[in-house]
Amino acid sequence: MSLCISDLSLTLMDSHVDVQMTRQQTLTLISMASVNFSSMICYSILGPFFPNEAVKKGASQTVVGLIFGCYAVCNLIGSLILGKYIVQIGAKFMLVTGLFVSSGCTIVFGLLDRVPAGSAFITLCFVVRSVDALGFAAAMTSSFALTAKIFPNNVATVLGSLEIFTGLGLILGPPVGGWFYQSFGYEVPFLLLGCFLLIMVPFNIYILPSVVADPSKDSFFRLLTHVKIVLICYAIFTLSAGLGFLDATLSLFAIETFNLSAGYVGLIMLGLSLPYCLASPLLGYITDKYPATRSWFMVTGGFATAVGFWLLGPVPFLHIPSQLWLLVLMLGVIGFSLGMTAIPTFPEIITCAYNHGFDEGLSTLGMVSGLFGAVWSIGMFYGPIVGGLITQHLSFEWAAAVQGALAFLAVSISLHRVQAFSCRFM
Repeated sequence: MSLCISDLSLTLMDSHVDVQMTRQQTLTLISMASVNFSSMICYSILGPFFPNEAVKKGASQTVVGLIFGCYAVCNLIGSLILGKYIVQIGAKFMLVTGLFVSSGCTIVFGLLDRVPAGSAFITLCFVVRSVDALGFAAAMTSSFALTAKIFPNNVATVLGSLEIFTGLGLILGPPVGGWFYQSFGYEVPFLLLGCFLLIMVPFNIYILPSVVADPSKDSFFRLLTHVKIVLICYAIFTLSAGLGFLDATLSLFAIETFNLSAGYVGLIMLGLSLPYCLASPLLGYITDKYPATRSWFMVTGGFATAVGFWLLGPVPFLHIPSQLWLLVLMLGVIGFSLGMTAIPTFPEIITCAYNHGFDEGLSTLGMVSGLFGAVWSIGMFYGPIVGGLITQHLSFEWAAAVQGALAFLAVSISLHRVQAFSCRFM
């Protein structure tokens, strides 16, 4: 991790604004990197084995989708409330409390295999995942807001570079979770990673700087009165819906279609997270140095995402048989296009907000971070549930095609609006 932080420091020193990082900026980078990594590795371990384990416990494919989806609903509610009141609560307190709650829920989730199959198991899955989502919302909302506050001129560069650690968490979570599950059973992955997340609590209490700010009277509704922000939010929704769909359905599809073990499914998921992890720092640097490229990155990334989902199955009317190499290749396309689309969205919303008279402070950044998290959560709710329903009643191939259509719709709308609704002219 220290090597990655050093590389990130060099990236920022080469940026067009900041020549040398302050102590506060360095400590914030270390803290945010630890939060991104630990949170995402705990989040991503479920993919390779939990859907199959839940089915054994009496859950249908639709219920599995709802278990993933309830996480998104509670994340949505938490992001909006916590983003609005981040100044009153305190960004540092919100972050460390969120980490503590998530660590406890991860440990408890690992003990659910001792619960009898049926309604008891399903109910507790909903309860634990819901509370975990509130903790995750607290940690990530404050993380985004603090990063934008302390690096106001390099938001995309810093966020893109920090996505290395998000990507590492997503990369390591599925294979580590799948391997521990195969070797030691259901409990061990959650207990180990929950304890790891718990260690991050005192670590961040010690190194994370405190930020003092004044509350703002602005609201989420005022943000959503601007068409360009709404369009960006829809692009964010399509991305998270696609990822939520893959979380809930990809492992079962790979196991049934290619007769793979949970460990190999975890390795397949590297095809999604590795390109995203590697591309995000460069994409963030480019969109910070050349802000005019942000809209075109989002359009190009959205089109690549659509193609990736259409060929993932592939879509039935193409009459192309499902092949493992094609599945891995399209996951790579989706991962890279996710970076192209997602990295520019957060700084672009901030720019739009400031250009429309929002206060340049932590309160506005908290609202933007909360809005981003809320929209992301809507997609994470829609993706597993609707994708699970389509998969159950039709097929994985048709469900993936629908996700591709959502991304293509975002591209179609953006192509007509990218010039007319540029922030500098609104």
